[in-house]
Amino acid sequence: MVTRDEAWTLLCAWTPSERLRIHALGVARVMEDLARRQGQDPASFALAGLLHDADYDQWPEEHPHRIVAWLNEHGEPEVARAVAAHAAERTGSHPETLLERALVASDEVTGFVMACALVRPQRTEGLEPRSIRKKMKTPAFAAGVNRDELLEGFRRLGELIGGTEDEHFQRVVDVLHAHRGELGL
Repeated sequence: MVTRDEAWTLLCAWTPSERLRIHALGVARVMEDLARRQGQDPASFALAGLLHDADYDQWPEEHPHRIVAWLNEHGEPEVARAVAAHAAERTGSHPETLLERALVASDEVTGFVMACALVRPQRTEGLEPRSIRKKMKTPAFAAGVNRDELLEGFRRLGELIGGTEDEHFQRVVDVLHAHRGELGL
């Protein structure tokens, strides 16, 4: 199994953008939390979150094929499938397992919630799902976040674990708040 330290070293080597590394850390924390709540392996879920965009900075046209190959070569086929599924339009691999659906459901929302927090003086403190939903209605805000993909990720994850969109939003806020120092929030 690839350790968190090995994954972080690879992420730093392949990802010069601090912003993208912080995003990866946020997704890893959200994934780790979900794994614990669902009785799954937090290390595998965190690994998927940490490395899901590792090849994007240097090789955007090849994303996620390089990191998927690397994960397979290093004995992480389940994580590789999850990373492939988070870019289904490029890989043709659609999210089916809890790990795969969790990554799809965690990626866009983590970026969006972090963007919501960064425009608030109190950051994640007191950030509520209704405020996030309001920001979702503003297309120019965090324009790179695909709202349909975000909501579809929630729906597909909910098929496996239940819960409402607002509960998922709140969980993400809570996780990011708990790790706000590490994430620059």
